Amino acid sequence: AAAVQKIFAVKGRPADHPLIVHIDSARFLHRWAREVPAAAARLAERFWPGPLTLVLPRAPEVLDLVTGGQDSVAVRVPAHPMAQQLLTAFGGGIAAPSANRYGHVSPTRAEHVREEFGAAVRVVLDGGECQVGLESTIVACLEGRPRLLRPGQITLAQLRHAVGEVAVGPGDAA
Repeated sequence: AAAVQKIFAVKGRPADHPLIVHIDSARFLHRWAREVPAAAARLAERFWPGPLTLVLPRAPEVLDLVTGGQDSVAVRVPAHPMAQQLLTAFGGGIAAPSANRYGHVSPTRAEHVREEFGAAVRVVLDGGECQVGLESTIVACLEGRPRLLRPGQITLAQLRHAVGEVAVGPGDAA
């Protein structure tokens, strides 16, 4: 909890803005999600590792700090080799946002992170410049059918090809 609180403090991020939990593969999904709907499993199989974040019903053990107090959790399996090595070595999940102050543009290089945070962040892992400067595509799997909440590198057409109908925009639970 203390480490997660530091994320919010350093970024100046409101406490009700959830973080994304990063895991090395779907094998740890059960630790974070209370259930994985069939559509979510198909999306994970098709797009993980990669720039897809799934919003799922949260497991009871997940901290309110991570979810912003919501009954859902956002989970992602990044494809970058350095992220994969870190997550595999950690052996679980790491709650993490993009490495920028709240409301600022997401960084695409380690030097941007150093410039943004200075001495407030002691370690920056430099995995090279981002190949795509977009945030991950976010899909909620909470209300029966998948719902695209944030477009990213994975397109709506690709999502629909993988699972059929996908709603767009915030749902009733938003």
